[in-house]
Amino acid sequence: MLRVFFHEHLVARAEAGKHNFTNRLRAAFDRVGVEVRLCRNTPAARALSAVQPGYALFHMDAPFHRNALTTRLVYAAPFWQIEASAKRWEWEVARAPFHPETVEPGEARQFQRRQAQAILGGDDTAREPGGFVYVPLQGMLRKHRSFQMCSPVEMIAQTLAHCGDRRVIAGLHPKESYSRGDLAALDALREGDRRLSVVTGQMAPLLRGCAYVVSQNSSVALFAGLVDKPAILFARIDFHHVALNVQDIGIAPAFAAIADHRPDFARYLYWFLKQNTLNAGAPEAEDQILAAVRRHGWQV
Repeated sequence: MLRVFFHEHLVARAEAGKHNFTNRLRAAFDRVGVEVRLCRNTPAARALSAVQPGYALFHMDAPFHRNALTTRLVYAAPFWQIEASAKRWEWEVARAPFHPETVEPGEARQFQRRQAQAILGGDDTAREPGGFVYVPLQGMLRKHRSFQMCSPVEMIAQTLAHCGDRRVIAGLHPKESYSRGDLAALDALREGDRRLSVVTGQMAPLLRGCAYVVSQNSSVALFAGLVDKPAILFARIDFHHVALNVQDIGIAPAFAAIADHRPDFARYLYWFLKQNTLNAGAPEAEDQILAAVRRHGWQV
């Protein structure tokens, strides 16, 4: 048996057959005679899975016993991953080298256009040169976590210190709930430097209009490649290959290099999303799912 641990809203969708990845997961394990059971993803249920027979798949949570793996959307549907770690920077693709010459450029460019329309909407050819720096924010703005170079607030301060006379637009995540202290810290930065402004959401127009992106490890830094915009990262992540990461090269060198940093984004997006994920919309999804769990030692 395979127990799949989803949060409440996802369990309801999956039970109704309205979650395509779960449908493909069921089909894959049905092929090898393994029952798939959906479970509420609670601490007690996860703990019990360690002593139950069969396998466990945790949605976004760490797989803490030998018969467990984690699964997670890879930033946009229909792309998913099944991994042995919940930390994206420890995933297989994060450790794999990217060789752009192995990707067919025409097919990659078509894929980039399709994804730009699907994720950003509108005219996928709109790539304004831009004069500002876009800083998409996630959560916990004053906290410096272990995988980060510094806190998000300090990242904004470093951006202002190294971006010359460019304006900086910080984007609050529309689904995050920010504390008063975090918002006060942003206000203090804004009052101290009139180049900084703060908005909520607006990812698509900001990506199309910016010169480049600065982020800890927001998916927006990956989506920047949809419109050929480069990114500086302040944290570890799986899509680091064509970004400038300050943990590898330093803050000042990253900002000094960004103006001339133009990797082949189309080929990278094709390699990262098309060739290194489980594509729940593809005919080969069941084969991909079974191959993934077998790579991690499941005997199915």
